[in-house]
Amino acid sequence: MCVNDILAQGAEPLFFLDYFGCGALDVSAESVVSGIAKACQMAGCALLGGETAEMPGMYAPGEYDLAGFAVGAVERGCMLPLLEKISAGDLVIGVSSSGVHSNGFSLVRKVLEKSSLELSSPAPVGCGNGTFGEVLLTPTKIYSKTLLPVLKSGHVKAYAHITGGGLLENIPRVLPPSLGVTLDALCWKMPGIFSWLQKEGGLSEEEMCRTFNCGIGAVLVVEKTQAQDVLKEIQAVEDAWVIGEVTPHQTGSESVEVKNVTAALHRIEAQPQQYMSPAACDGETPAVQGGVRVAVLISGTGKNFFTTH
Repeated sequence: MCVNDILAQGAEPLFFLDYFGCGALDVSAESVVSGIAKACQMAGCALLGGETAEMPGMYAPGEYDLAGFAVGAVERGCMLPLLEKISAGDLVIGVSSSGVHSNGFSLVRKVLEKSSLELSSPAPVGCGNGTFGEVLLTPTKIYSKTLLPVLKSGHVKAYAHITGGGLLENIPRVLPPSLGVTLDALCWKMPGIFSWLQKEGGLSEEEMCRTFNCGIGAVLVVEKTQAQDVLKEIQAVEDAWVIGEVTPHQTGSESVEVKNVTAALHRIEAQPQQYMSPAACDGETPAVQGGVRVAVLISGTGKNFFTTH
Protein backbone atom coordinates (compact mmCIF):
# COMPACT_ATOMS: atom_id res chain seq x y z
CA MET A 1 0.00 0.00 0.00
CA CYS A 2 2.70 2.46 1.00
CA VAL A 3 5.01 1.94 -1.97
CA ASN A 4 2.08 2.01 -4.40
CA ASP A 5 1.03 5.36 -2.95
CA ILE A 6 4.54 6.77 -3.39
CA LEU A 7 4.33 6.04 -7.11
CA ALA A 8 1.62 8.71 -7.38
CA GLN A 9 4.43 11.26 -7.03
CA GLY A 10 6.54 9.41 -9.58
CA ALA A 11 8.86 8.41 -6.72
CA GLU A 12 10.97 5.30 -6.32
CA PRO A 13 10.63 3.67 -2.86
CA LEU A 14 13.88 3.71 -0.91
CA PHE A 15 13.06 2.14 2.46
CA PHE A 16 10.24 0.99 4.72
CA LEU A 17 9.89 1.02 8.50
CA ASP A 18 7.34 -1.03 10.40
CA TYR A 19 5.75 -1.05 13.86
CA PHE A 20 4.34 -4.24 15.40
CA GLY A 21 2.55 -4.01 18.77
CA CYS A 22 1.15 -6.98 20.67
CA GLY A 23 0.43 -8.31 24.17
CA ALA A 24 2.87 -11.20 23.91
CA LEU A 25 5.26 -12.13 21.13
CA ASP A 26 4.34 -15.37 19.35
CA VAL A 27 4.81 -16.99 15.98
CA SER A 28 2.47 -14.48 14.29
CA ALA A 29 4.99 -11.66 14.85
CA GLU A 30 7.69 -13.58 13.02
CA SER A 31 5.31 -14.42 10.19
CA VAL A 32 4.21 -10.79 9.75
CA VAL A 33 7.74 -9.37 9.76
CA SER A 34 8.86 -12.09 7.34
CA GLY A 35 6.02 -11.09 5.03
CA ILE A 36 7.05 -7.45 5.20
CA ALA A 37 10.64 -8.37 4.32
CA LYS A 38 9.43 -10.34 1.29
CA ALA A 39 7.26 -7.43 0.17
CA CYS A 40 10.23 -5.04 0.42
CA GLN A 41 12.22 -7.33 -1.86
CA MET A 42 9.35 -7.28 -4.36
CA ALA A 43 9.18 -3.48 -4.16
CA GLY A 44 12.93 -3.03 -4.51
CA CYS A 45 13.27 -1.08 -1.26
CA ALA A 46 15.15 -1.69 1.99
CA LEU A 47 13.58 -2.76 5.28
CA LEU A 48 15.46 -0.59 7.76
CA GLY A 49 13.83 -2.15 10.77
CA GLY A 50 11.31 -0.58 13.05
CA GLU A 51 9.82 -1.39 16.41
CA THR A 52 8.32 -4.52 17.89
CA ALA A 53 6.48 -3.57 21.08
CA GLU A 54 5.31 -6.15 23.62
CA MET A 55 2.69 -4.61 25.94
CA PRO A 56 0.95 -7.16 28.20
CA GLY A 57 -2.59 -6.17 29.11
CA MET A 58 -3.00 -3.83 26.15
CA TYR A 59 -3.98 -6.49 23.62
CA ALA A 60 -6.17 -9.58 23.77
CA PRO A 61 -4.41 -12.89 23.01
CA GLY A 62 -3.75 -13.23 19.29
CA GLU A 63 -4.39 -9.53 18.54
CA TYR A 64 -1.80 -7.05 17.33
CA ASP A 65 -1.40 -3.63 15.71
CA LEU A 66 0.59 -3.17 12.52
CA ALA A 67 1.69 0.15 11.05
CA GLY A 68 4.45 1.40 8.80
CA PHE A 69 5.57 3.97 6.27
CA ALA A 70 7.74 4.18 3.18
CA VAL A 71 10.12 6.88 1.98
CA GLY A 72 10.84 7.45 -1.70
CA ALA A 73 12.76 9.84 -3.92
CA VAL A 74 12.02 11.60 -7.21
CA GLU A 75 13.77 14.30 -9.22
CA ARG A 76 12.01 17.58 -8.54
CA GLY A 77 11.25 18.22 -12.20
CA CYS A 78 9.78 14.73 -12.67
CA MET A 79 7.12 14.79 -9.98
CA LEU A 80 3.62 13.59 -10.85
CA PRO A 81 0.89 14.49 -11.58
CA LEU A 82 1.60 16.87 -14.45
CA LEU A 83 -1.64 18.79 -13.96
CA GLU A 84 -0.85 21.49 -16.50
CA LYS A 85 -0.30 18.89 -19.25
CA ILE A 86 -3.46 16.82 -18.73
CA SER A 87 -6.16 17.64 -21.27
CA ALA A 88 -9.47 16.34 -22.58
CA GLY A 89 -8.90 13.46 -24.99
CA ASP A 90 -6.05 11.91 -23.02
CA LEU A 91 -6.54 8.18 -22.46
CA VAL A 92 -6.79 6.26 -19.21
CA ILE A 93 -4.89 2.98 -18.82
CA GLY A 94 -5.96 0.60 -16.06
CA VAL A 95 -3.59 -1.95 -14.50
CA SER A 96 -5.16 -5.08 -13.04
CA SER A 97 -5.52 -5.69 -9.32
CA SER A 98 -5.14 -9.09 -7.67
CA GLY A 99 -8.56 -8.80 -6.05
CA VAL A 100 -9.97 -6.75 -3.18
CA HIS A 101 -6.45 -5.59 -2.16
CA SER A 102 -6.52 -3.84 1.23
CA ASN A 103 -9.67 -1.73 1.09
CA GLY A 104 -13.38 -2.23 1.57
CA PHE A 105 -13.21 -4.92 4.22
CA SER A 106 -15.79 -3.28 6.48
CA LEU A 107 -18.29 -3.79 3.68
CA VAL A 108 -16.88 -7.24 2.89
CA ARG A 109 -17.51 -8.34 6.48
CA LYS A 110 -21.09 -7.05 6.37
CA VAL A 111 -21.73 -9.00 3.17
CA LEU A 112 -20.17 -12.10 4.74
CA GLU A 113 -22.50 -11.81 7.74
CA LYS A 114 -25.49 -12.07 5.40
CA SER A 115 -24.10 -15.00 3.41
CA SER A 116 -23.96 -18.68 4.29
CA LEU A 117 -20.23 -18.88 3.63
CA GLU A 118 -17.44 -19.05 6.17
CA LEU A 119 -13.88 -17.89 5.58
CA SER A 120 -12.90 -21.57 5.54
CA SER A 121 -15.50 -22.42 2.88
CA PRO A 122 -14.37 -23.20 -0.67
CA ALA A 123 -14.32 -20.05 -2.80
CA PRO A 124 -17.51 -19.51 -4.83
CA VAL A 125 -17.45 -20.58 -8.47
CA GLY A 126 -15.60 -18.04 -10.58
CA CYS A 127 -13.80 -16.46 -7.62
CA GLY A 128 -10.59 -18.46 -7.76
CA ASN A 129 -9.10 -21.47 -6.01
CA GLY A 130 -8.61 -22.14 -2.31
CA THR A 131 -10.82 -21.03 0.55
CA PHE A 132 -12.97 -17.94 0.52
CA GLY A 133 -10.72 -16.32 3.12
CA GLU A 134 -7.63 -16.94 1.00
CA VAL A 135 -9.28 -15.33 -2.02
CA LEU A 136 -10.31 -12.26 0.00
CA LEU A 137 -6.83 -11.92 1.49
CA THR A 138 -4.90 -12.28 -1.76
CA PRO A 139 -1.95 -9.90 -1.23
CA THR A 140 -2.10 -6.46 -2.81
CA LYS A 141 -0.08 -6.21 -6.01
CA ILE A 142 3.11 -4.19 -5.65
CA TYR A 143 3.55 -2.03 -8.74
CA SER A 144 6.97 -0.45 -8.09
CA LYS A 145 9.16 -2.55 -10.37
CA THR A 146 6.40 -2.93 -12.94
CA LEU A 147 5.44 0.71 -13.37
CA LEU A 148 8.51 2.74 -12.38
CA PRO A 149 10.16 2.43 -15.81
CA VAL A 150 6.92 3.59 -17.43
CA LEU A 151 6.48 6.48 -14.99
CA LYS A 152 10.08 7.57 -15.60
CA SER A 153 9.68 7.48 -19.39
CA GLY A 154 8.07 10.92 -19.44
CA HIS A 155 4.99 9.58 -21.26
CA VAL A 156 2.74 9.40 -18.18
CA LYS A 157 0.92 12.54 -17.05
CA ALA A 158 -0.62 11.09 -13.88
CA TYR A 159 -0.85 7.90 -11.82
CA ALA A 160 -3.55 7.05 -9.28
CA HIS A 161 -3.41 4.18 -6.80
CA ILE A 162 -6.96 2.82 -6.44
CA THR A 163 -7.40 2.34 -2.69
CA GLY A 164 -10.11 3.45 -0.25
CA GLY A 165 -12.76 5.39 -2.14
CA GLY A 166 -12.43 3.15 -5.19
CA LEU A 167 -12.43 4.45 -8.74
CA LEU A 168 -14.73 7.37 -7.95
CA GLU A 169 -12.59 9.08 -5.30
CA ASN A 170 -8.99 8.26 -6.19
CA ILE A 171 -8.81 9.29 -9.84
CA PRO A 172 -9.98 12.92 -9.26
CA ARG A 173 -7.01 13.45 -6.91
CA VAL A 174 -4.62 13.46 -9.88
CA LEU A 175 -6.75 15.57 -12.23
CA PRO A 176 -7.21 19.35 -12.50
CA PRO A 177 -10.67 20.52 -11.27
CA SER A 178 -11.81 21.28 -14.81
CA LEU A 179 -11.39 17.68 -16.00
CA GLY A 180 -12.87 14.29 -15.23
CA VAL A 181 -12.81 10.81 -16.77
CA THR A 182 -15.30 8.46 -18.38
CA LEU A 183 -14.55 4.76 -17.95
CA ASP A 184 -16.13 1.69 -19.52
CA ALA A 185 -16.14 -1.36 -17.23
CA LEU A 186 -16.44 -3.66 -20.24
CA CYS A 187 -12.89 -2.69 -21.21
CA TRP A 188 -11.27 -4.71 -18.42
CA LYS A 189 -11.60 -8.12 -16.82
CA MET A 190 -13.41 -7.79 -13.50
CA PRO A 191 -12.45 -10.56 -11.03
CA GLY A 192 -15.27 -12.86 -9.96
CA ILE A 193 -14.99 -11.86 -6.30
CA PHE A 194 -16.54 -8.47 -7.11
CA SER A 195 -19.45 -10.10 -8.90
CA TRP A 196 -20.10 -12.25 -5.84
CA LEU A 197 -19.89 -9.29 -3.44
CA GLN A 198 -22.28 -7.21 -5.56
CA LYS A 199 -24.83 -10.00 -5.94
CA GLU A 200 -24.65 -11.28 -2.37
CA GLY A 201 -24.72 -7.81 -0.82
CA GLY A 202 -27.21 -6.26 -3.24
CA LEU A 203 -24.75 -3.41 -3.78
CA SER A 204 -25.40 -0.58 -6.21
CA GLU A 205 -23.01 0.37 -9.00
CA GLU A 206 -22.01 3.48 -7.05
CA GLU A 207 -21.28 1.48 -3.88
CA MET A 208 -19.09 -0.91 -5.85
CA CYS A 209 -17.11 1.86 -7.57
CA ARG A 210 -16.79 4.00 -4.43
CA THR A 211 -15.67 1.15 -2.18
CA PHE A 212 -13.70 -1.35 -4.26
CA ASN A 213 -11.06 -1.18 -6.99
CA CYS A 214 -13.31 -3.40 -9.17
CA GLY A 215 -10.29 -5.08 -10.72
CA ILE A 216 -8.21 -1.95 -11.41
CA GLY A 217 -5.36 -1.43 -8.96
CA ALA A 218 -3.71 1.53 -10.67
CA VAL A 219 -4.65 4.10 -13.31
CA LEU A 220 -2.36 6.03 -15.66
CA VAL A 221 -3.25 9.08 -17.74
CA VAL A 222 -1.36 9.32 -21.05
CA GLU A 223 -1.42 11.22 -24.32
CA LYS A 224 -3.60 9.42 -26.86
CA THR A 225 -0.78 9.24 -29.41
CA GLN A 226 1.49 7.49 -26.87
CA ALA A 227 -1.11 5.25 -25.25
CA GLN A 228 -0.44 2.20 -27.39
CA ASP A 229 3.31 2.21 -26.69
CA VAL A 230 2.77 2.70 -22.94
CA LEU A 231 0.14 -0.04 -22.90
CA LYS A 232 2.42 -2.53 -24.64
CA GLU A 233 5.22 -1.83 -22.17
CA ILE A 234 2.92 -2.48 -19.21
CA GLN A 235 1.34 -5.55 -20.81
CA ALA A 236 4.75 -7.17 -21.01
CA VAL A 237 4.58 -7.68 -17.23
CA GLU A 238 0.98 -6.97 -16.13
CA ASP A 239 -2.56 -7.22 -17.43
CA ALA A 240 -3.59 -3.73 -18.53
CA TRP A 241 -6.17 -2.10 -20.78
CA VAL A 242 -7.22 1.28 -22.14
CA ILE A 243 -10.32 1.76 -19.99
CA GLY A 244 -11.42 5.35 -20.58
CA GLU A 245 -10.64 8.91 -21.52
CA VAL A 246 -10.27 12.33 -19.95
CA THR A 247 -13.30 14.56 -20.44
CA PRO A 248 -14.32 18.15 -19.51
CA HIS A 249 -15.82 18.31 -16.02
CA GLN A 250 -18.80 20.47 -15.15
CA THR A 251 -18.85 21.96 -11.65
CA GLY A 252 -21.32 20.09 -9.45
CA SER A 253 -21.16 16.83 -11.41
CA GLU A 254 -19.21 13.68 -10.64
CA SER A 255 -15.61 13.72 -11.84
CA VAL A 256 -15.66 10.02 -12.68
CA GLU A 257 -18.32 8.23 -14.70
CA VAL A 258 -18.11 4.44 -14.94
CA LYS A 259 -20.34 2.91 -17.61
CA ASN A 260 -21.55 -0.69 -17.94
CA VAL A 261 -20.64 -1.76 -14.39
CA THR A 262 -23.59 -4.14 -14.07
CA ALA A 263 -22.91 -5.67 -17.49
CA ALA A 264 -19.26 -6.25 -16.57
CA LEU A 265 -20.10 -7.71 -13.15
CA HIS A 266 -22.59 -10.17 -14.60
CA ARG A 267 -20.58 -10.80 -17.77
CA ILE A 268 -23.40 -9.68 -20.01
CA GLU A 269 -22.25 -9.57 -23.62
CA ALA A 270 -22.26 -5.97 -24.74
CA GLN A 271 -20.25 -3.61 -26.92
CA PRO A 272 -17.39 -1.90 -25.07
CA GLN A 273 -16.31 1.62 -25.93
CA GLN A 274 -13.43 1.60 -28.41
CA TYR A 275 -10.98 4.27 -27.26
CA MET A 276 -8.30 2.93 -29.61
CA SER A 277 -8.14 -0.23 -31.71
CA PRO A 278 -10.34 -3.18 -30.70
CA ALA A 279 -7.28 -4.96 -29.28
CA ALA A 280 -6.70 -2.18 -26.75
CA CYS A 281 -10.14 -2.54 -25.19
CA ASP A 282 -10.26 -6.20 -24.20
CA GLY A 283 -13.22 -6.99 -21.94
CA GLU A 284 -14.20 -10.32 -20.42
CA THR A 285 -16.65 -11.16 -23.22
CA PRO A 286 -16.23 -8.54 -25.95
CA ALA A 287 -18.63 -8.66 -28.86
CA VAL A 288 -17.29 -9.97 -32.15
CA GLN A 289 -16.88 -7.18 -34.67
CA GLY A 290 -17.00 -7.34 -38.46
CA GLY A 291 -16.29 -10.43 -40.52
CA VAL A 292 -14.40 -13.45 -39.25
CA ARG A 293 -11.89 -15.32 -41.41
CA VAL A 294 -12.46 -19.07 -41.37
CA ALA A 295 -10.11 -21.79 -42.59
CA VAL A 296 -11.63 -25.22 -43.37
CA LEU A 297 -9.47 -28.34 -43.57
CA ILE A 298 -10.97 -31.21 -45.62
CA SER A 299 -9.88 -34.75 -46.23
CA GLY A 300 -9.67 -36.59 -49.53
CA THR A 301 -10.95 -34.80 -52.61
CA GLY A 302 -13.60 -32.92 -50.67
CA LYS A 303 -16.57 -34.45 -52.50
CA ASN A 304 -18.68 -34.31 -49.31
CA PHE A 305 -17.86 -30.66 -48.65
CA PHE A 306 -20.62 -28.11 -49.14
CA THR A 307 -21.22 -24.53 -48.06
CA THR A 308 -24.23 -22.60 -46.77
CA HIS A 309 -24.89 -18.89 -46.74
